Amino acid sequence: MQAVSLAVAFVLGVLIFIGKVNAGTAAPVDKGEDKASAPPAGAVVKGAGKASRKAGAGSIADAGAPAAAPAPAAAPASPEEDAGSPLDYAVIQDESDIPPGLSEERQAAIGTGKVPIHREGKYRSPFAHPRFGGPATVKVGLVINNVREYNIQTGSFEAEFFLSLMSDKPMGAVEPFFTNGHEVNQTALADTPTFKAYHCTGKFTSPVDLRRYPFDTQRLSIELEDLRAGIDQLVFEPYQERTSLDAQFTLSGWGVDSIGARAYKHLYPPRFDRDDLYVSRYKFTLGIERFATSAAFSVFFPAYIIVLISLMGLWVPAEQLDIRTNAVAPMLAAAVFFHYSLTQSLPATGYLTRADKLMLGVYVSLLLNMLSTWAFLIMDEKQIDTVFRMARLWVPILTVAMMLTVSLI
Repeated sequence: MQAVSLAVAFVLGVLIFIGKVNAGTAAPVDKGEDKASAPPAGAVVKGAGKASRKAGAGSIADAGAPAAAPAPAAAPASPEEDAGSPLDYAVIQDESDIPPGLSEERQAAIGTGKVPIHREGKYRSPFAHPRFGGPATVKVGLVINNVREYNIQTGSFEAEFFLSLMSDKPMGAVEPFFTNGHEVNQTALADTPTFKAYHCTGKFTSPVDLRRYPFDTQRLSIELEDLRAGIDQLVFEPYQERTSLDAQFTLSGWGVDSIGARAYKHLYPPRFDRDDLYVSRYKFTLGIERFATSAAFSVFFPAYIIVLISLMGLWVPAEQLDIRTNAVAPMLAAAVFFHYSLTQSLPATGYLTRADKLMLGVYVSLLLNMLSTWAFLIMDEKQIDTVFRMARLWVPILTVAMMLTVSLI
């Protein structure tokens, strides 16, 4: 047993010695690398030779070939892109900026305050932009979708429309401002340097012209300008081919008379010192007219009926004076109430409308009829028959002439 134990101990010692020899001859491992990533001793790494040859070839080529050309520089920014805001390069006005020899009134008119101005360019306004590189010509298109709640007393209406801006060069930042609108909501549909599109809804106000009422034509306008840019940056131009109405456009009580647009230069009264910059303004105009048949039956027809009924009293004999009088007095009251109802639906004006002239003719016709009746009270009984015949002849003639005159003017 002792011999067996010695043999086993000898074998274990030999094995331990062999393990130590193998460990001492193995390649050392870098402590900074992952041990699992190191290939075993004697292993061949596929592709290593190719990679080495490629790397070597590349090194040789790089060493012998000239250096590669540098990447081309970026294109310089356009004047519109690098000009910045006009106020960024404006200077504060001083005495040297006032032209010499101006009278005190002229100096007060242009302003001598410490405001930002531009010494370069045509305009001195702080909102001028002499470094913009010339104005962009912007073609403006406007398509009305619908118009609602037109109020003839105030000239106000609600409109929904599409607005498009197309320019021949980058137009920069655009801030559409509707000069005759309020509560306007704008949704940008497209915003590129040369094309912008908006969907707009809002309330607008236009002057009311009632001189030809009830056959009047009203002009509903939408006026647009940029909030800051002047004509040295933006010049609007109407795009007539893109100015129209939706195919299903209707406006209750009115028909479409005309559609048009124009652009013009507008100069505000000086809002501050050196405010000399014009702005480009675009104006869209929709002409609407009342339906002639409706106007005739609602205004002219009742007036003629009042006059016709009053004329029927001319054939009442003089002996029935009370009946003759009652034929005129109620018609006068009817004319007053009818005229009052017309004026209630219209705003106050400083001129006479066609309806006012018509009612003036009605009043004169009723007055002629009443004068012929009163003549019976002051004339001698022997002349009553003569007065009766003359009134029955001349009052209708004068009434017809009067009504035709006021109906045509």
